[in-house]
Amino acid sequence: MTETPSMVRADGTYPVDTLRQEAITVGVVQTRVNGVDGADPGPGLRRNMDYFLESIDIAQGYGGRCDLLLFHEFPITGFTNWTREQHYALSIEVSGPEVEEIAKKAKQYNCYIVFGTYAKDPVNWPGHILHLMVMCKPDGSVVSHWKQRNVRGMFPGSEQYTSVIYDVYDRFVEMYGLDAVIPVERTDIGNIAMSAVQFEPELFRCMAFKGAEIICRVATGGFEWDDMKLTSYHNSLYTLITNNSVSTHERNPGFFEDTGYGGPGRSSIFGPRGVVLAKAGPFETREIARIPIAEFRAKHRIPDLHLSLYKPVLDQYVERYAPNGYLDYLPKDKREAFQHFVKRATWQHYW
Repeated sequence: MTETPSMVRADGTYPVDTLRQEAITVGVVQTRVNGVDGADPGPGLRRNMDYFLESIDIAQGYGGRCDLLLFHEFPITGFTNWTREQHYALSIEVSGPEVEEIAKKAKQYNCYIVFGTYAKDPVNWPGHILHLMVMCKPDGSVVSHWKQRNVRGMFPGSEQYTSVIYDVYDRFVEMYGLDAVIPVERTDIGNIAMSAVQFEPELFRCMAFKGAEIICRVATGGFEWDDMKLTSYHNSLYTLITNNSVSTHERNPGFFEDTGYGGPGRSSIFGPRGVVLAKAGPFETREIARIPIAEFRAKHRIPDLHLSLYKPVLDQYVERYAPNGYLDYLPKDKREAFQHFVKRATWQHYW
């Protein structure tokens, strides 16, 4: 049995690293999304990479340098309608050349660069398509965090087949430990957590319990703006959200420009209590905010939750789908994934 590590302090404080300066500048970089051709992904990946690298240069070239740049969910691969085989083939490896190029930019500009991506790990997770958050650090090093869970029941007749922590939970914890389920990076610009998850405030509350000061959230295709604002409002910390922009030259294949799920744009930066520090329109842009991180840290404590009220209810809660759904089975497509979860459901269903 995995030993439970110490993850939350009892006195309201949290572990930190020394800050490199009293205040930092953070930026959300809203760029277009372009899904690569699944039958011939090489040229599209190169085009997206060139655009990504150029966008870093632009973001750091005008209006002052940023200590942290946050891009959207899929700046390298984009997203569109692929077969599972195509999807796996075009997914990148975090140790691969694409991430190395971005890490060089982080070192060049002495900044942190955060983004999401589809990825694969053929050695440890053969056949699995991973959904990762990646952070490139000023020293050129790289860390990546798995997405904790996919939303289920949102798309009629289909489900995501990408592998997230919840769907391989037992093996993930065995390999990486419990602390890696909800990780927080201690850096010299603050404690940073990263996520592509939406509609699960409990996740971000746990990040706050573990000492997150800045939460970097990403989307592509749309998001609920209030969901992001309330992350800061309820946890008294800083939240950054980056979404894709309207496409300036061609529509993303397979999708309307406005997906109907919030649509493109509206990338934002929120301060404690949900104060709006910056908000983008629909087009490509960089929005920035100044964070007095040292002053904030001096007074900040983890959320004050009256857990004794809620624990008896939470202890009786039964999850709609048990974890580990993809440990021994990988669906061939989204429709097969849907049928798989229908069979695994513990709740009475309506479909």
